[in-house]
Amino acid sequence: MTGSLFAVEQGRIEPGRATLAQEELAWEEELWRGEDGADHSGWFCVRTNPFPCPATGCTFVAVFMTAAHLILVWEQRDDPNLLHHAQRAKEVGRNPRIEEYAHSYGPSASYYAWEAAGGPVHGVRAS
Repeated sequence: MTGSLFAVEQGRIEPGRATLAQEELAWEEELWRGEDGADHSGWFCVRTNPFPCPATGCTFVAVFMTAAHLILVWEQRDDPNLLHHAQRAKEVGRNPRIEEYAHSYGPSASYYAWEAAGGPVHGVRAS
């Protein structure tokens, strides 16, 4: 997602700080596509109980840990970040199970490529 600020007060911009005259932020949604053509067969993912995408109006229901509707995958089953995210899913009752990823599950993205891209998401939970 990219954002644009409107109605910034003239002359009030300081390094590392910004003030909005009015709380107005316009978002342009740009769905992150991950690494084109990457084959993650044999990598590992976290299957979970079904849960809906938090983006307003989106009907996507995930059964894996995803980012921007892409299944997050890790090269090693015991990767500390995979285990951390599986634990977080357990804490919120999503019944996580680590499994070997198969292309038939759907499009995937390496967790580390996703993280390097800034952790893009499809949407944010509606207030």
